[in-house]
Amino acid sequence: MSIQQQIEDHLLEQLSPSFVEVANESDQHNVPVNSETHFRVVVVSEQFSGKRSVARHQLVYKALAAELAGPVHALALHTYTADEWSERQVAPESPACLGGGK
Repeated sequence: MSIQQQIEDHLLEQLSPSFVEVANESDQHNVPVNSETHFRVVVVSEQFSGKRSVARHQLVYKALAAELAGPVHALALHTYTADEWSERQVAPESPACLGGGK
């Protein structure tokens, strides 16, 4: 199973999201071809209600502890409640990598 699929599965299990999108953005970074190290994650969950951004991110980090301890180097997190998502319907794109080689 791919790391991308593991991330999605763990988010579905732990946060019961109404929407989840996981995109592998590793190809935009200075890593070997076919790496799974950099991801953009959009999660819409009522578990985020009443929580600030840091607390929401902590819930995601907890759900993805195994991946963060291993192969995942970076996550671009976009966390919303259903009401916030209904107003937005699209998350910001990740900025261009400024790291070496790209």
